[in-house]
Amino acid sequence: MTRLLLARHGETVWHAGNRYAGGRSEPELTELGVRQAEQLAKTAVAAGVTTVVSSPQRRAVTTATPTAEALGVPLHLRSDLREVDFGDLEGHFLDEMDPVAAQGFRENPEANAFPGAEPLAEAGVRGAAALRAIEEEHRGGTVLVVAHGTLFRLTLCTLVGLPVRNYRRIFPGLDNAALSEIRLPADPSHPAAIISLNCAP
Repeated sequence: MTRLLLARHGETVWHAGNRYAGGRSEPELTELGVRQAEQLAKTAVAAGVTTVVSSPQRRAVTTATPTAEALGVPLHLRSDLREVDFGDLEGHFLDEMDPVAAQGFRENPEANAFPGAEPLAEAGVRGAAALRAIEEEHRGGTVLVVAHGTLFRLTLCTLVGLPVRNYRRIFPGLDNAALSEIRLPADPSHPAAIISLNCAP
């Protein structure tokens, strides 16, 4: 059985106020974010992690690197783990946007996405396919996957069969560097199992 441990990247300089950092944005980690990455490495070593896979975006790579270095293993990068592209919302606070559009996004982010945004269902399928590929490539190991909050929440909805339009309600948030463990069934038509969710490293 392959263990997949999912971790959102450490805190970034855009964390305060929840500025939307998506697939086109590259904010740096804060000092706290760096410490979170260091603590994640200690937790990952204790958990028996054998492989480290990351989104290629800087905040994820910076978070994943201490674990790979502590284990003495290469850091595998996958472009399909990039964060969701938020279109016109990218780099902005939700409250900065048109109030009507912002309220529509809060009520149903799938139907009321901002112009240029990646469709949520497509992002969820992308993330689910990435995790299945990672499991196949590293079968029987314990894999730390470092990526992004919205991508992970959409991916979890997709894997357990929940509507992605409700991802903000079902999974209100994933803490920086917190761990979630999932198990994928042999039959991809069956729902995944969430073993633990959003546990502090």
